[in-house]
Amino acid sequence: MDKNTDALARYATQLKFEDLPAAVVHETKRKLIDALGCALAAVDAESCRIARAIARRSVGNPPARLLGTQELSTPELAAFANGAAIRCQDYNDSYLSGASCHPSDTWPAVLAVADAAHADGKAVILGAVLAYEVSCGFSDVMPREQGWDNVFYDTVGAAVGAARVLGVSFDQMVHAIGFAIVPNVTLEQTRVGELSMWKGCAAANAARNGVFAAQLAHEGMTGPQDVIEGKWGLCNLFGHKFEWAPFGGRGGLFRIARTHLKYYPGVVHAQSAIGAALQLHGQVPIEDIEAITIETYWVAKRYTKRDTPLWNPTTSATADHSIPYLVAAALIDGDVTEETISESRLKDPRLQALMQKMTVQLNDEFEAAYPDGWQCRIGIAARGGVRKSAHIKFFKGHVETPLSDVEVEAKFRTLTAHALSQEQANSLLAKAWRLEELKDIGEVLALCAVKGTSR
Repeated sequence: MDKNTDALARYATQLKFEDLPAAVVHETKRKLIDALGCALAAVDAESCRIARAIARRSVGNPPARLLGTQELSTPELAAFANGAAIRCQDYNDSYLSGASCHPSDTWPAVLAVADAAHADGKAVILGAVLAYEVSCGFSDVMPREQGWDNVFYDTVGAAVGAARVLGVSFDQMVHAIGFAIVPNVTLEQTRVGELSMWKGCAAANAARNGVFAAQLAHEGMTGPQDVIEGKWGLCNLFGHKFEWAPFGGRGGLFRIARTHLKYYPGVVHAQSAIGAALQLHGQVPIEDIEAITIETYWVAKRYTKRDTPLWNPTTSATADHSIPYLVAAALIDGDVTEETISESRLKDPRLQALMQKMTVQLNDEFEAAYPDGWQCRIGIAARGGVRKSAHIKFFKGHVETPLSDVEVEAKFRTLTAHALSQEQANSLLAKAWRLEELKDIGEVLALCAVKGTSR
């Protein structure tokens, strides 16, 4: 067996809930609340309705429920449908190191398997911590933008987290890792050009595949060996050998405590830009603006060609990845919300007109500081020689400037205001904050029933 697979499987089967510091348990509950809020906010989006339509064609034995409607499906299809909702608005958490991922994309796998197994809150917390550890661990050791989609990391994280909820042995965990890796390498083409619904569903598919990998291993299926370091393993495919950075525990930091929550719906690389633009809102009349300069790190290279969809988004999936669009909306509206990325909002001619006055530039200082700081500076030149600028080093929600528990709850309530009654929201939050005390995760999931959801 290759040493990376061995190390990961041993860690994943040996870590216990009692090994988790109280702060990590608390952070895991914060991440769950955030993920559920994102899911319930988007549950009636078109891509989510499609995912549920497919999921409801099958009922598992045992079943898992679909967030929002409480319909029953198989655990793997529930993971897909619920994952599509969590990721839909690009509002869930992020982790950036050498590469990046959205580790909360593993929650649907952990929750679906736990729901089917009636697992308790401690098992869910441990499974989620492991899933985050694996997804973020890949980001620590793999290079960015090499042609594969980072949801691949979530497939492996989802498989490990789900397998631990199922209580697999060491050998079964090895097989689960193999089933997650060998069939499921994904392409970055998902995030190139005009972005489609699949941009938000690719991670949901990763969760689905992670659940299936865990189920196969749990039932006794044997899988391929040496999947990371073997002749045709992961390292050969990616052309990049690695060794895991130290896993969380034994004094080491758990990665779930180093992930970032988003305060605004949009790609993580836009969070600092949005913050800077909001500082500038109202300082200069929009009609007086002559030029806008956006200085950032390597992500600026995506904006060197102005004929790409990022400069003229026509879908919500593209808009939430467009720094120029989100900056324009922040300057005009003074806020960035779910409505900002709605397809009706994209048609506002003022947004496109303001985007035409923008230039996105690479700042060498910001590049050198990445990934410890995700900096952005916006400068505005206006009529009469007026100059204004704003600089953000750590966006709101970054681990260095984290959301408080009150702000996490406020985001959840804002996201779910149209979907849950105040009583539902209060009950769900109360149970989520006591997650480690619950005997069955279904106590939380049963409260994720959206009033008036289209089925």
